[in-house]
Amino acid sequence: MASYQLTVNGKNHQVEVDSDTPLLWVLRDTLKMYGTKYGCGIAQCGSCTVHVDGTPIRSCCVPIEKLQGKNIITIEGLSENNDHPVQLAWKEIDVPQCGYCQTGQIMTAAALLERKPNPTDEEIVRAMKGNLCRCGTYPRIKKAIQEAVKMKQA
Repeated sequence: MASYQLTVNGKNHQVEVDSDTPLLWVLRDTLKMYGTKYGCGIAQCGSCTVHVDGTPIRSCCVPIEKLQGKNIITIEGLSENNDHPVQLAWKEIDVPQCGYCQTGQIMTAAALLERKPNPTDEEIVRAMKGNLCRCGTYPRIKKAIQEAVKMKQA
């Protein structure tokens, strides 16, 4: 085991884990942050998406040793009061069914809007393509992202 200094949601944490431990398990098992979900374990579904230095990554496959000194944001840190435009739009459009993939979907959508404040429909589809929804709420996800754009512009 090794000791790692992490910044998660603006707070410093010291963790002692094996160097190859994926960030997902550090977040869930060590830091007790359960918002980030385990879906597939091979970076294919997007349920475990978090931001590292502003970039969405799949936390299930990134070893902790590569993250020291990076700024990590989870769904718990996206906004203090769950009032990020994407979160508000998700509620307004009533996106979730089972909800399992939603934290990864929201984190990916939030990163998209940081990079591209007014994405086209094609850019939305392309950005969200790697996030799987077992319930098939893709039309509502796209609509919620479009609504978040309007909220951010207002």
